[in-house]
Amino acid sequence: MARQGEERQAGKESEIDSRVRIGHVHLKVANLARALDFYCGVLGFALRQRLGDSAAFLSAGGYHHHIAINTWESLNGSQPAPGTTGLYHHAILYPSRPALADALRRLVSAGIPLEGASDHGVSESLYLSDPDGNGVELYCDKPKDVWPRSPGGELAMYTRPLDLQALLGEPSTGQSAEPSAPLGPKDL
Repeated sequence: MARQGEERQAGKESEIDSRVRIGHVHLKVANLARALDFYCGVLGFALRQRLGDSAAFLSAGGYHHHIAINTWESLNGSQPAPGTTGLYHHAILYPSRPALADALRRLVSAGIPLEGASDHGVSESLYLSDPDGNGVELYCDKPKDVWPRSPGGELAMYTRPLDLQALLGEPSTGQSAEPSAPLGPKDL
């Protein structure tokens, strides 16, 4: 194991099993009801279990939970100050571009402002904050056969503005804008 301050060399022997996934994210929130309004009411997650006014477990597609929220150490707390460490954002993977468009329609309908919208070559992403200031990325992957590659075959991701009007032009899935499982990418 590398000691603090030392870089660990990446190589095949250090790669994690490719089947490993981020299972869930657990967020500290100041107000449980407000967080439930956002994650269930706006984004469409299902409430799986609630522990009074202190915690709740939310999911998509019947999974036990993708998001846990609690007020155990944060009831009525303030957002972290700029310049501090912590979560940059958690990312929620949608199964298709039309499903991401449905999520955007829900955000627009709820008056939730976007902080960014990007085409990364491998995915398309919407960026916003939840009511507690936690960064949230809603995204869908592009088909692997269109991912940009360098002449040497390595991924060549980029960040370009996402055409929101074109995204809104996608047909509705006719379903709720519930995301697919699991959470991703590994931005935690």
